[in-house]
Amino acid sequence: MFFPYYFDPTYVLILPAMVFALFAQARVQSTFQKFLHVRARSGMTGAQAAAGILSSAGMGNVSIEQTPNTLGDHFDPRTNTLRLSPQVYGHASLASVAVAAHEAGHALQHREGYQPLAIRQAILPVASIGSNLAVPLFILGFLFASGSGSFGDFLMSLGIWMFIGAVAFQIVTLPVEFNASKRALGLLTENGYITQDEVSGARQVLEAAALTYVAAAAVAVSQLLRLLVLRGRRRD
Repeated sequence: MFFPYYFDPTYVLILPAMVFALFAQARVQSTFQKFLHVRARSGMTGAQAAAGILSSAGMGNVSIEQTPNTLGDHFDPRTNTLRLSPQVYGHASLASVAVAAHEAGHALQHREGYQPLAIRQAILPVASIGSNLAVPLFILGFLFASGSGSFGDFLMSLGIWMFIGAVAFQIVTLPVEFNASKRALGLLTENGYITQDEVSGARQVLEAAALTYVAAAAVAVSQLLRLLVLRGRRRD
């Protein structure tokens, strides 16, 4: 009997991406912890840096809150709120100001109508549904498929199309995150929140974080490829 989600040779298609994802996660945690202990010479906390950046951009109406989630920093365009984790919100470290500036960069993207961000927000509902239902639908289709054109084959195809939405979300996230990081470095130096010799450390923090998004996209693409291979084998 063939078990698509327990053991089969197609797992080799996603193994490299999974290893890459584990490496990226370890890298971002180690880099963040390293520079969390390097005090920013400006003495500004992440919350202060974000507030200063937003104020200088005429966005003092954006709320800045602390979230209890470690590395849960994000900008919520629905409530116009920038949420920072405790390590970022109240610490005056190089890692803290870098992450805070990155999230402030997302707020600026939202105000300017940055196109990749608008696309990501537009496909978010589809991607959310797809990420939750795609695999279960595919498994059901796989179990009941009896050839091309069968109901099981329809379910497999539906699952794949839904998963494509999730993959598209991961891919369009890349330019959004890269642009926010680029903005962050510029905003920090322009506002005098980091010195030139601190740029390298801030860049390392932001590049490590960006690597996790690259890894997520790689995992999604490899999983999509695996689903396509499994469907082809099931049809035969």
